[in-house]
Amino acid sequence: MKHLRNVAIIAHVDHGKTTLVDKMLGQSGVFRDNQAVIERVMDSGDLERERGITILAKNTSVWFDDVKINIVDTPGHADFGGEVERILKMVNGVLLLVDAAEGPMPQTRFVLGRALELGHRVIVVVNKIDRPDARVTEVIDEVLELLLDLDATEEQLDSPMLFCSARQGTASYSPDVDGTDLSPLFKTILQYIPEPSRDTDGPLQMLVSSLDYNEYVGRIAVGRIERGVIRQNQEIAVCDFHSERPVKKAKAVNIYEFEALGRAPVSEASAGDIIALSGIGDITIGDTICVPDNIDPLPFVKISAPTMEMTFSVNDSPFAGREGKFVTTRNIRDRLARETMKDVSLLVNEVANSDSFNVAGRGEMHLSILIETMRREGYEFQVSPPRVLLKEVDGAMCEPVERVTLDVPETAVGAVIEKLGSRRGELLEMNPVGNRMKLEFLVPSRGLFGYRNEFLTDTRGEGIMGSLFEKYEPFKGEISRRGTGSLISFETGESVAYGLFAAQDRGQLFIGAGTPVYAGMVVGVSPKSEDISVNVCKKKQLTNMRASGSDEALRLITPRIMSLEQCLEFLADDELLEVTPQSLRLRKSILDHSLRLRAASKKKG
Repeated sequence: MKHLRNVAIIAHVDHGKTTLVDKMLGQSGVFRDNQAVIERVMDSGDLERERGITILAKNTSVWFDDVKINIVDTPGHADFGGEVERILKMVNGVLLLVDAAEGPMPQTRFVLGRALELGHRVIVVVNKIDRPDARVTEVIDEVLELLLDLDATEEQLDSPMLFCSARQGTASYSPDVDGTDLSPLFKTILQYIPEPSRDTDGPLQMLVSSLDYNEYVGRIAVGRIERGVIRQNQEIAVCDFHSERPVKKAKAVNIYEFEALGRAPVSEASAGDIIALSGIGDITIGDTICVPDNIDPLPFVKISAPTMEMTFSVNDSPFAGREGKFVTTRNIRDRLARETMKDVSLLVNEVANSDSFNVAGRGEMHLSILIETMRREGYEFQVSPPRVLLKEVDGAMCEPVERVTLDVPETAVGAVIEKLGSRRGELLEMNPVGNRMKLEFLVPSRGLFGYRNEFLTDTRGEGIMGSLFEKYEPFKGEISRRGTGSLISFETGESVAYGLFAAQDRGQLFIGAGTPVYAGMVVGVSPKSEDISVNVCKKKQLTNMRASGSDEALRLITPRIMSLEQCLEFLADDELLEVTPQSLRLRKSILDHSLRLRAASKKKG
């Protein structure tokens, strides 16, 4: 039986997890000497590579001193915390990466807390020690304070610490000693992380921690075998600890082990192995695979509940069906159902008597990634502004509150405190770090809608912001979502330079000349608080008395082109975002101008 270690790499976003995995793969001999290898090889999705973040947890393995080390690379963004929570059930220890300059951030606290609850051993890796602004000594103290804060056991408090530069592929036992390779990291994993339980004599038991999907073989279950042995074409039973669903019989058609960047088919696997299994049609995350004559389901980790929801509905704009391939209610329902199978922190409820679905997730990023993925697959639909999920606690209506950590230049501190104060934020801590300031706030989730862009403007792009759900607190009162109004197209047609030139004095435009528009579509932002209707399709009336070149050329200001996240942040309560594979269009939920005015006056009355 081969020697084995199962570890997960956990950290806040952008602290270097995927880069470290790259170097671990390279130094274990996975790649040929002359092989061209792209950076962040584990981030295989297009969106992951574009945004520089890990969205889905990935499995890989390396060999060191005849020991196989299964590695799980996890997401660092708080919105994908559900991925991390369930992946931790597959491993026996974690590498906690902490940036040598930023120190522990909100997601660091969250993932470390989950690992400590499961009793996992922790190896602390201080990464990016070659940064010019590294403050290694202070970061070590901050990590120890965090471990104390999270009620770590004496053994966990005595966790080994390593000092790495993932980019250079070096690790050392002391911050004062330059490493030459990652051997100290591999050796510490072998010495400190325990081998998984290898009970191969008992009846089969395996918990499904994640799902993959393949068009040819269907769903692929991924998890660790807790007990026993599984063989190819063996009869198995699928059961669930938390529900009364009947036990399903199935067959283990194909078994795969994770080898480097791929999967290797095997005829059997035993306790402790992390495997992928195909051949079970309707298996879901949290199911247990057993032998038919010994049904023994395992409890699954409780995933944190969603805090935010949006309404996805069929596109009903005048341009509906022009650009999308999948546009019907059935198409959207099937796609959202497929997503809930592999994303356990997403909830979908169909709205009665309408072509709409309430989709609840962990944050704006979580839902915007789903929207972007669907539009790239050819779906066309419209979404409402995000809204928080309220909850009744002890008879009082409560709302989600997030712990926000900000690292900002000293010159921007006043603006940041003022803006978050107006959004019902409560300042907890304020500590100087060199010529920067580290601030910690408790802010209602509602107060963070649309704030990220303002934050980057106030800090001139130098600020770092991280947030994490903290708790539910009594409702904090009204928070104005947006202090500006919208410029709304008055008629349907194509925008022309003459109409745009007249409209740009009213505010900043989102479109240029030659853009198809419809009545009720939002074409810009007004600095005033009320909406203004503009006619961007208005053409200049020419007469035979006017010479063609006598008028001065119209100078149009460059329009502001917004990304998907910026569009979602911009949305007012009475607006929707039309999403198609080619376009993002902001619009009023009531397109007709007179009906909209009537609805507004009724609301005021």
